Amino acid sequence: MPWLRKQLLIREGKPTVAGLVLYADEPQIVLPKASVIVYRYATDAAEGVRDVLVGGKTNIVEGSAYRQIIDAVALTTRLIEGIKDRDLEPVRYPNETLHEIITNAVIHRDYAVKDNVHVRIFDDRVEVESPGRLPGHVTPRNILAARFSRNESIERLLHKFPGAPNKNVGEGLNTAFAAMTKMRLKEPEVVETENSVIVLIRHDKLDSPGTIVLNYLKENGTINNRQGREIAGIPRDVEMRRIFQRLIQKELIERVPGTVTAGAKYRLKGSNVV
Repeated sequence: MPWLRKQLLIREGKPTVAGLVLYADEPQIVLPKASVIVYRYATDAAEGVRDVLVGGKTNIVEGSAYRQIIDAVALTTRLIEGIKDRDLEPVRYPNETLHEIITNAVIHRDYAVKDNVHVRIFDDRVEVESPGRLPGHVTPRNILAARFSRNESIERLLHKFPGAPNKNVGEGLNTAFAAMTKMRLKEPEVVETENSVIVLIRHDKLDSPGTIVLNYLKENGTINNRQGREIAGIPRDVEMRRIFQRLIQKELIERVPGTVTAGAKYRLKGSNVV
């Protein structure tokens, strides 16, 4: 108790919202809308309806913020298993993306808004809706660069938990976005509504590195290894060389005459661009 008072989590003998969310076993007794609700809709329609709700029911995740994050991420991951895309390939999302976006929703939601965090799993996307608009100067456009926390106490103290689920302000979303690119999926989209923030995690594949290179050449004429890595998100130059080699073998591109291996430039096959 003295430590909770020192952290200003108990004031005038009563726990604050942050104190309840962090340290109460069942904060929902006092804050009935401080839960995460997970839905699995067997459709890729714009909205989910009860007719396509798997099992005919929603899944309510309660407990402290720490427990909600751990359990909601595990449940979301489990419900995604078995989903197939239109090519009948398993639908997969990076673990880091699901974890960081759900964590962000639980920590940074507006607890004054009487609503839950909603995680909606569709055949082609996951939607994570957090109550309340973006705080301070944060907008969907600057969200990866902005540094502002609505619930500083929750964020700071949760970071002290063993196996803390959250990173420093701003780092979590950057990790989530980077993980999607690494898996060759398009970055999540952040949408602000009148009373909430929705992060759309779509299972939309990026163009293959080879397609990206060919499209770049149509617009720019030539390309080198560094440029190829930048536009295709390829980390290693040896990887990029392999992509160029495969395109050469398919007779889609050729090396610009006179350029050596270390500084080689490439162009579309049959092009006169130098």
